[in-house]
Amino acid sequence: MAGRECHHCKQWIDEGTAHDCWTTTEAALTADLSEDLRDAWQRLRETLTELGDQRIYASGTCIMFARAAVYCFVRPRRSFLEVSVFLSRALKSPHIKRVEQRSKAKVANILKIAHRDAVESPLTDWLREAYDLEGATAVKKKTAKKAKRPKVSAKFLS
Repeated sequence: MAGRECHHCKQWIDEGTAHDCWTTTEAALTADLSEDLRDAWQRLRETLTELGDQRIYASGTCIMFARAAVYCFVRPRRSFLEVSVFLSRALKSPHIKRVEQRSKAKVANILKIAHRDAVESPLTDWLREAYDLEGATAVKKKTAKKAKRPKVSAKFLS
């Protein structure tokens, strides 16, 4: 039978059959979490959802939280949740495990959560800051696009 082998998952795909091995769901990414991590995940998700209007989706090995762009993502691991919060600055705190410059404007502040009680201040404050920052960035981009429109000379209008 004609077909091909997927170079990602090494599964044989028959010709004419749809295949997307990268499609995943939030439930699939969190299915194997321990009870403590599942509680932590639920509290973190509730906290992020309460911030306001946003898109929440699974992508690869992460669960993304986005407004105009991603402001936070969670990567479920075996013994912890790895949370990346995108801010305009690097945070200095014992909670922060790693800081990575992602662009000229965004810094990924990465921390680990192993229990429900870890989802409290200052983490919730940083999540709110990231959410608000992404909203402000989207507004700036819209106004910048409007400002760049070329002006038409009056002599061409008559």
